[in-house]
Formats: sequence, C-alpha cells, structure tokens
Amino acid sequence: MDHRYHGSGTESDPFIVEWINNDPENPKEYPGYQRHSFTTIVAIMCLCVSLSSSAFTGAIRPMIEEFHCSNEVAILGLSLMLIGYVIGPLLWAPMSEAFGRRDTLIGTFALFVLWSGVCAAAQNIASLLIFRFFAGLFGSSALVIPGGIVADMYPVETRGIAMAIFTTAPFLGPSLGPMIGGFLSDAAGWRWVMGFLALLAGVLTTLGFLFLPETYGPTILRSRAKRMSRITGRVFLTAMDAEHPVVFREIVKHALIRPWILLFREPIVLSLTIYMSVVYGTLYLCFAAFPIVFQEGRGWSAGVGGLAFMGVLGGMMSGCAVSAYDNVRYMKIHRASGGFAPPESRLPPVIFGGAFIIVGLAWFAATNSPSIPWASPVLAGVPFAFGFVLVIICCSNYLIDAYVIYAASLMAANSLLRSLFGAVFPLFGDVMYKNLGIHWASAVPGFMALACFPFPIIFYIYGPRIRKRCKYAAEAARHLELMKSGLERQPTRESAMSTGFTFSEEPDNMQTA
Repeated sequence: MDHRYHGSGTESDPFIVEWINNDPENPKEYPGYQRHSFTTIVAIMCLCVSLSSSAFTGAIRPMIEEFHCSNEVAILGLSLMLIGYVIGPLLWAPMSEAFGRRDTLIGTFALFVLWSGVCAAAQNIASLLIFRFFAGLFGSSALVIPGGIVADMYPVETRGIAMAIFTTAPFLGPSLGPMIGGFLSDAAGWRWVMGFLALLAGVLTTLGFLFLPETYGPTILRSRAKRMSRITGRVFLTAMDAEHPVVFREIVKHALIRPWILLFREPIVLSLTIYMSVVYGTLYLCFAAFPIVFQEGRGWSAGVGGLAFMGVLGGMMSGCAVSAYDNVRYMKIHRASGGFAPPESRLPPVIFGGAFIIVGLAWFAATNSPSIPWASPVLAGVPFAFGFVLVIICCSNYLIDAYVIYAASLMAANSLLRSLFGAVFPLFGDVMYKNLGIHWASAVPGFMALACFPFPIIFYIYGPRIRKRCKYAAEAARHLELMKSGLERQPTRESAMSTGFTFSEEPDNMQTA
C-alpha cells in the first residue's frame, strides 16, 4: 500500500497497478523450490491427460468382448477423446486469460476426474464413447494451460530448462499408456484402467487446489487493483484494463477466428502444421497398428503388447535430451544476434529429425513380419520417436519465433489440426492394415512423411524471403524490429511484453496509496 502508483485515482486518470520491485506476488519472484514444485504438479497433470488417451488402447480387447462391438467402434474411444482435445483449448485458453489460470485449470480438471470416473462405470459402448469425449474436452485444459503457468514463473534466461523438463510429460504419456493400460487390463479388467486414471487425476486435482497459486500476471494485478479500490475508495486499474478492458466475448471471438485465418492464409503455418499433423497422426496410428502387428501377429497379451512401445519411449527420451542440448546451440546464435536470433535457426533439428522419422517408419514396415525377431520392429520405434520429438518441439519454436505476436492463435490452429489427425488416423488403421497388409500399411505414413520432408528445408533456405511476402509473418517481423530498436534505446529496461503491460515514459502524476 506504500508504493507510489502512476495516476490520480480518478475515473479519467486511475492509479495504474503494476509490479513493484521484489514483489512477493510476482510469480517470477517465487523461490526456486516453489517454482519447481508447481512445475512438477502441472507437468504430472499434463502427463495424466496424455496417459488417459493412450492407456485406453491397452483395454480395447476386453471392451470388444464385453460390449460385442467392432474394433473400429471401440477405437472411437481414443478418437473422440482427441476430438475433445480439439475443442477444449479453444475454450480454456481464453478463459484462463479472462478468469485466471488456476481457477480454469482446477475447475476443468475436476470435471476431467468426474468424466474419467464415470467411464469406469459405463454399461454400454455408446455411453463409454460419450464419456470419453467429455473427459478429453475438460482434460485438454491440462495440455494448454500448464505451459502458460511455467512461462509465468520463469524469466526468459532460466525458462529453457524448465520448459525442456515440462515438455517431456506429454511425450511420456503416449508411450507409457499402452504399457500401463495393457498390464492393468490383464490383471484387473478394463474398468480399473479408467478407475486408475480417475484416481490419479483426483489426487492431482487435490494437490492443485491446495498448493497451486494464480500465476497469470494480469489476473493477479487485476485482483490487487480491485482490492485497493475497495479499501481506499479510489480508482485502481491495471495498464491493460485502462487501455483495453478485457471482454471475454472478444477473447473467445479471436480464439475461434484468428487460428483459421493464420492456418489458411499463411503458407508457412499451413505447411509445417500439415507436417506436424502427419507425424502426430502417425504416432496415434501406432495405437491401432501395434496391437495388429504384435498381439494378433505374434500372439502377445495386451500387457506384453504394450511393451512394444519401449522403443518409442526410448526414442522420445533421447529426443527430449537432444532438444535440450540443442538449446545451447540456439542460445549462442541468440546472444550473437543481440537477443533476436532468426527464426530459421530453429530448423536444423527439424530437418535432422525428419530424416530419422522416415528411417524409423521404413525400418518398421520392412521388419514387422512375425518371421522376423520382435526386437527389430520394436527398435524401429526409436528413430521414429526421436525424430517425432525434434520435429514437434523445434517446428513449434520456429512458428512461435516467426509469428511472435500471434503465437497463441497459431499454436491453437496447430494443436487443432494435429489433434484432428490424431483422431482420424487410428480410425482407418484397422481397415488399412487388413486391406494392404502390415508391410504396405506401415509404409503409407512413411511416404507421407517423405512428402513433407522438404518443407523445413525450403523454409530454412528461403524462409526470410517467404516471411516478407506473408502478411502476418511480416507484421510479426516489424513488431520484433520495434522491440529491438526499443531495447537498443533503453538497454536496461525490461520489455513491457514480458509482463503483458505497457507503461508511459514519464508519469505526470504519482501517488502513494
């Protein structure tokens, strides 16, 4: 209350509430142990949701036997959850900006617990499929909001390692899920797979409710402004609310419309999003393909069949490690460029990883016959998953760097198309493998990845010229130039973009509240 705020405290000239030095409510000022603890909670939430999608595949066979449905109908339980992943972020991301990250995350995750729990009690396949959709819809909040929470807490210079650790969570889920689901289904039945996921999510909801604070700066400052207005009777507003009041309807409008504009009017966004979607869809195609290759073809049980994903798990962990190490190379370029590395410096790992994806898929297609030892097709998952991680992470970084002020909208478009591909690919997997055979069916996604392989090479060579011809990419580049020139004029001043607020150069009025 003893801080001097800009303004006069009137309706026409309100006090502007901003962070103060060593502000204990500023998430970036949290002690290290608190930031690490909060990061761990939200990372495990993200892992839980990604587990929920893939663990279902380990329980499909018992469901088919109990509900007397086809494999195509049963696999809808995976696809409909991914459709929930498509719709959910369009709602939860703007809600987290309007009402705060904590309340949005905890509220929606509690509903994820509810729908996961009723999945375990489903009495027919139709109700199970509906429940899975709603579980995906509400659980998707844990795939979009935690990344913002991590970014809220860590300064740019220390955020890299935290984000590298955090991003391993959604990659662990798809490979661990079939193993957990398979063995648990064999031991206790498919209902316990759903029950286990609900119990895990329930524990995480409780921990989040008890310990997670609000980390979104505008929400914290808005709450402070309301509290100070109530206590003093004067007018306090955040800089954001003073200039552009938050209107939830407008936030949702932008969230629903702008992603589509970026997707279909920006060739860079469209090309790389298609590439990432093909790779992402291929991963989820594995959930339909591996049971055919290893359980039907080799007679493995659901639990042992889940172990076929060990190669995928190893590849993903290796990819995360290399991605973190590559950040050292990028930071050298970043510093040499005065803090504004060209977006194309993100692309070499994408090209490198794309080659590994093609090798892994070709290897799997050539060696997945029952006459060939099981180790070969299992190990083929290593290069595929290694390349998968590099393509997804580094393509995302490139798009964010190239469209910095439109990052939220383009990543929403990217996530939407990726989830659609992930939902659709498993649906035609069973038919494709029966009609084409396990070798040619496994080669199809390899040919698709090969067709997309030139995209990052083209953008690495011609990216700057292409971005100049793209409306939104050119606008983002101009914004970065303004930021760069501003930092050169005021080298000791932190960019207003890091907090989401703008400040006047020299305030005319200051007041002690």
